[in-house]
Amino acid sequence: MSLPPPGADRAAVVTGASSGIGAEMARELARRGHQLVLVARSADALGRLADELGSTAHVLPADLAVASARAELLDRVTALGVVPDVLINNAGYSTLGPVHGADAEREVNMLEVDVVAVADLCARFLPGMVSRRRGAVLNVASTAAFQPLPGQAAYAAAKAFVLNYTQALAGELRGTGVSVTALCPGPVATNFVERAGFGAGEAESALPKFLWKDAAYVARAAIDGLDRGRLVVIPGQANRVSAALAHVTPRSVLLPIVARSHPGLKH
Repeated sequence: MSLPPPGADRAAVVTGASSGIGAEMARELARRGHQLVLVARSADALGRLADELGSTAHVLPADLAVASARAELLDRVTALGVVPDVLINNAGYSTLGPVHGADAEREVNMLEVDVVAVADLCARFLPGMVSRRRGAVLNVASTAAFQPLPGQAAYAAAKAFVLNYTQALAGELRGTGVSVTALCPGPVATNFVERAGFGAGEAESALPKFLWKDAAYVARAAIDGLDRGRLVVIPGQANRVSAALAHVTPRSVLLPIVARSHPGLKH
């Protein structure tokens, strides 16, 4: 198994743990006996989840778009008296709409969270894992990583980075005792959709119902995949087929179809 065993002196760090897939992954890890360090901007939401999970869940509010917050995180974790054996880089969000109509600051903030934070935290947490010859990292990408996505251009590009970066890490970490997995979920009904800026029902109507999975299902698939040492986890057979087709479809065919149907380009 690639998921390190739980212990009183060890913990799994979950970013973006205040809701959605992150909260469900924290619950799944807690069910398996792991201590948790819950990281997100909302201290209140983290506190409610920690109350649910019990005394082995620790709350560390942090805005991972801020470089100093990322730089301090490892020391804040170790100050709790636990070793971070598992790192779940789940924090992230999407912008919506054409780049020429975008808020530049929001675009860059998104890339700080979705791209820079992933690389930053891996670079900070992996040395300890490698020196202990024990650890596991899960980086959350998306099925959007397999294709350009007009209407969410920066988001899809960010997730392509996460997928490629994670696969490269797997090559580097072979034989170290540390495993790394990329989670590539399809559409999931969470507040992620609202934060991106989709109107009521827009995202649901743009994608077939059979592609949608609930957050608990995705979380179980993610932690199972991490435990089995899988490199890439795409929850749901339909999403695996969809990702494969998107990856091989000529861009001259794919791009006009996506641009015509994407809600972000219809406003």
